[in-house]
Amino acid sequence: MKPIIYITQKLPDEAVAELQNSYEVRMWHDDQTSAPKEEIINQVKEAHALWAMLSNQIDEEVFEAAPNLKVVANLAVGYNNIDLDAARKHGVMVTNTPEVLTEATADLTFALLLATARRIIEAEKSVRSGDWKSWSPMGMAGQQVGGATLGIIGMGRIGEAVARRGQGFGMNVLYHNRTRRSLEDVKYAELDDLLQNSDFVVILTPLTEETKGMISERELSLMKDTACLINVARGGIVDEQALYEALKSEKIWGGGSGRFRKGTGAIRPSASDFAECDRPSPYRKCGHSNTFGNDGIECRSDPFLLGRAFCQK
Repeated sequence: MKPIIYITQKLPDEAVAELQNSYEVRMWHDDQTSAPKEEIINQVKEAHALWAMLSNQIDEEVFEAAPNLKVVANLAVGYNNIDLDAARKHGVMVTNTPEVLTEATADLTFALLLATARRIIEAEKSVRSGDWKSWSPMGMAGQQVGGATLGIIGMGRIGEAVARRGQGFGMNVLYHNRTRRSLEDVKYAELDDLLQNSDFVVILTPLTEETKGMISERELSLMKDTACLINVARGGIVDEQALYEALKSEKIWGGGSGRFRKGTGAIRPSASDFAECDRPSPYRKCGHSNTFGNDGIECRSDPFLLGRAFCQK
């Protein structure tokens, strides 16, 4: 009898074809949305492996319902969606997929920075709506990127890749990280100094208890009124209400984000609120490359071996 793998979102056939030789593959039917939690709980009652997405909350309730589960393979670099303590308790290995999206994420980070600085989203909407009539000297002027100062909070693999792109634009690159790195032409700065001196602040740190709410009203008040905040890390790192107020009151010039914190019953500004606050703020959910067999997860990857294990017996 083959071991059972449950995949929480439909993946391309080529991504799972080889698995079917050795495993019984069960998979959610939709490639746009992930399986709801109740369906995951139902499926893990028999599954030996769970191939999860970042949108799945894999917690004690899931592990408790899974007597045969040996491994959770998370299709993401981040893993804050998985309760590691519960995984250890139940003797389940957890893996993630480091490095596979480093360059893709850095590309999108810099694209978001450029879109914010040069008001690309606003300009596109102006043309499509018919509001744009003709060229004007200061129309959609935006902010200069070449030669500006780029401050990176969280200098991991993606941070280094973003720094290289910034250097290609002749930017002066600062970074803040838990540990200092030995990097060429990149200067370490304390967080407050980075915020005060950067024209573009890019957040790339993981979401932990230490970084939750790291950027709030006080930190935003340190930034230049001509600066932009670019968040491509987890939404909970930035106090969204404080950011909304900073944009609305013009304490900072603009902002872009690929992440928002999920609702917990609190009333917070939505993406449409940001879009309507009359500041350069292309706040929208960004995608990433997920080309299987290329810069995504290779088709031959086995969920029992997929990625890097960081939680096991």
